[in-house]
Amino acid sequence: MMVATSSGEAIDGAAVDALGDERLDWRFKAVPASAHGTTVAELRAARVPLSDFGTPLMTLDAGALDHNVGALARWTDEAGVALAPHGKTTMAPQLWRRQLDAGAWGITVANLPQIRVARAFGVRRVMLANALLDPAGLAWLGAELDEHPEFEFVSWVDSPRSVELMDDALRAARAQRPVDVCVELGGPHGRTGIRDDADARALADAVRKAQTLRLAGLAGYEGALAHDASDDGRHTVDAYLRRMANLFGGLDYETDEPFVTAGGSAFFDQVVDVLGGTGGQVVLRSGAYIVHDDGFYREISPFSRGTGDAPLRSAMHGWARVVSKPEPALALLDAGKRDLPFDEGLPEPQFVKGKGTGPVENARATAMNDQHTFLVDSSVEIGDVVRLGLSHPCTAMDKWTLIPVVDDADAENPVVVDLIRTWF
Repeated sequence: MMVATSSGEAIDGAAVDALGDERLDWRFKAVPASAHGTTVAELRAARVPLSDFGTPLMTLDAGALDHNVGALARWTDEAGVALAPHGKTTMAPQLWRRQLDAGAWGITVANLPQIRVARAFGVRRVMLANALLDPAGLAWLGAELDEHPEFEFVSWVDSPRSVELMDDALRAARAQRPVDVCVELGGPHGRTGIRDDADARALADAVRKAQTLRLAGLAGYEGALAHDASDDGRHTVDAYLRRMANLFGGLDYETDEPFVTAGGSAFFDQVVDVLGGTGGQVVLRSGAYIVHDDGFYREISPFSRGTGDAPLRSAMHGWARVVSKPEPALALLDAGKRDLPFDEGLPEPQFVKGKGTGPVENARATAMNDQHTFLVDSSVEIGDVVRLGLSHPCTAMDKWTLIPVVDDADAENPVVVDLIRTWF
């Protein structure tokens, strides 16, 4: 059952608040057995010390979340651009509400199941950064749009065949409202997106001819073209964005306020510099910024390179216990690939609690198995708990259905002040 929001409400706050009524049990690996039978709201109110939770564990930091949401909200407001955070990073309606309450234009998602999560929590404006071609999914979408006139939705297309399939499915479903779409422009060796500018113009013509679709803007993703902020990487991004700017100005749109959308969490400064002069509404889609990290995004974020008032702060940490020291210079932790992200860099040992509480010096993670992390050159002892800095929030949140939020991860004894429910 979908939840309808009242006029002007960006997300159904009552549906989000109702998550506090969920009763805790064995389904949530983050929750200690002592809390089974209580509700999320009751555990939140109890302000339980993090030390009551077992390992492995991943937490979020309340202060860092607040800082990051506010930092990008202020920056986008001053830049005169809109923000539709990519919700697939967290899949957490509680965090989406923070972003929307801070002024976000809408929420971006990546696929049909994620659209359904957004609608289950009454998200009023949803962008699908992908093509929706599934006939059953399009039939559901058409019915959802017809039933909820306040619901705004936009999808992407990157081929005439996509337009044909969408049009056929929406006609078969007798959808009444046209579906807004953006032509997606891609780049060489990138991800999706039509590669040739002339072909993109022809694709826009095909959209306009389809009675079930409406051309609303131009979309792209520069992050697929550069994986670092080197001069070469930034030059590649800049050249692609200039192609987008030129194409955007040459298309005829069917909406009163066409928009151009780009911008992950790595190059949003360049997106604003280049696309801000197009005359259209610029919509950024940065998603990782709210959690940030101690790895990939720490290095590549524009806020780490001088943009904005202050760098973003990593809100996520792993907590793992030393369970074995089979060799003098090797320690095994009880968190592995099933618990923590590893695709954009291994966890970073930061702090240890145990016989020798304090910063971890010289230690480094060298490998991860499903349930273990290999730590070398460390003085940690069996039973110690190590706090780990993590890289890449997009592959961290999906490993946890319920994530504790602590008041301050740097405190001597952090306290759990909230629990974030995810829906992957």
